[in-house]
Amino acid sequence: MQEHDARILRGAAIPTAAVGVVAAVAATVTAGVPGLIGAAVGTLLILGFFAVSAFVVSWTGQRHPHLLLPIAFVVYTTKIGVLAVALVLFGGTTAFDHMSFALTSLGCVIAWLTGQAIVSSRVRQLYVEPAGDDTANAGPEAGAGVGNDR
Repeated sequence: MQEHDARILRGAAIPTAAVGVVAAVAATVTAGVPGLIGAAVGTLLILGFFAVSAFVVSWTGQRHPHLLLPIAFVVYTTKIGVLAVALVLFGGTTAFDHMSFALTSLGCVIAWLTGQAIVSSRVRQLYVEPAGDDTANAGPEAGAGVGNDR
């Protein structure tokens, strides 16, 4: 993972974890242990989904930049599909408080996206890779165009 991608990941994960801790305390006060479990599951689910997708997109950007957009779309679609399956599976459970889970998940998504946007706007990232030293010092005669048969 490149340094700027790691900075963006940290800048999104730390506020999300903080929101998860605050939500867990609030859920414990309002709903007891099931609220704590619901907030913890929601926080871990969002942190896991977003961190894995950020890692996969970063890895793809390093190795196959031409596949970045299709891979990002597949990762996003897969994330939404797995979340839908998780919501269906957890729909009837009594192991945790559903309202704590839902509100914590929503708060964590907002915290992740806000943190990611803020850090992304502050990170200096090259959009075009500079040419190597061999082409920079070659001079005008080094071109291999039509008529350069010297």
